[in-house]
Amino acid sequence: MQDLRPFFEAVHFTEARKDIKYHPLQWGNKIKYAFDESFNIEEADVILVGCGASHIDPFDETANVIRKHLYAMYHWHPDVSIADAGNIKLGASLNDTRAALLTVLEEIHNAGKIAILLGARHDLTLQQYEVFKKKETMAVATIADMLIDLEDSEESDDRSFLLEMLTDTPNFISHYSHIAFQSYYTQPRMLETLDKLRFDFFRLGKVREDIMEMEPVLRGSDIFSFDMSVVRYGDAPANINGSPNGLSGEEACTLTRFAGMADNLSSLGIYGYNINEDTNEMTAKLITQMIWYFVDGLLVRKSEAKLTEKEEFAVFHVTFTDNDTKFIKSKRTNRWWMSMPNRTFVPCSYNDYIIASSNEIPERWLREQERLV
Repeated sequence: MQDLRPFFEAVHFTEARKDIKYHPLQWGNKIKYAFDESFNIEEADVILVGCGASHIDPFDETANVIRKHLYAMYHWHPDVSIADAGNIKLGASLNDTRAALLTVLEEIHNAGKIAILLGARHDLTLQQYEVFKKKETMAVATIADMLIDLEDSEESDDRSFLLEMLTDTPNFISHYSHIAFQSYYTQPRMLETLDKLRFDFFRLGKVREDIMEMEPVLRGSDIFSFDMSVVRYGDAPANINGSPNGLSGEEACTLTRFAGMADNLSSLGIYGYNINEDTNEMTAKLITQMIWYFVDGLLVRKSEAKLTEKEEFAVFHVTFTDNDTKFIKSKRTNRWWMSMPNRTFVPCSYNDYIIASSNEIPERWLREQERLV
């Protein structure tokens, strides 16, 4: 990994808060400064990167308020090593800053590490995607947001970046899923567009009805972008442009835990945090808990067997509507996969197996088959 220090602010959070004494088991004593001479960044599993709120405002405050609460949490995951690279340095323009972030994410990705981005601009999701675009490799992207940001605009911003990401030519998004959009804020034609592209979208009510059904969605993801607007205002008071409805704080943590469990996930971006509106810093505290659960999910990811290790899976043969399908269940994590006609296995849930056993076609199987045709 190349020396990334020139891309970051000179003063790191740990330097600015040397007066704070942490318990030996708090994250403040476990998270390592990525560029400390005594620490080998190659040993890290996860690298934290601060992205800031905007090009005009200081880039350190947004991420550092989150860090203040993150470092105070207790470390229950000794098998996961976390490094903190600091905050991306402000460039001469917003595009310069984005370019610096992209370089950093590329290096983290190429080193086989997972990046967690802490910031406010949801359109920084594009930099998560551009890592794959520059490598010319396909990516599966998942976004949790109460809005579907497909507005037509001359420049990409928080409300339009999806249009660029999904229609870019050549395009390297192999599949896209949108979690917990709110129908009354969504143009029906946007959903028609996503459906024509064979992408999946799950309205808020569907997600809350059985959040376990989102685990297979996230399991196949390379990129996860989480806009805090998807959390209801009562659980995230910094969301002044949010909604009284939305995911609960517990459900937000569940989704990031699922993301941590995803075998191929390259980066998690948590966006939409406004420090100026955060009553008692409750939203910052929720974000830190989401990160804690993400790391908790990484333990599951580390323990999962490869699909080629046949002795680690229970096999179930099911025939539904003349389709002979194999379902397999991990003996280690109890997660499920199902076979497709092209002999590939895709993530699924126990509920998909129950539906297939009743001689009905699981919707997840049908959608996947449509994409294969």
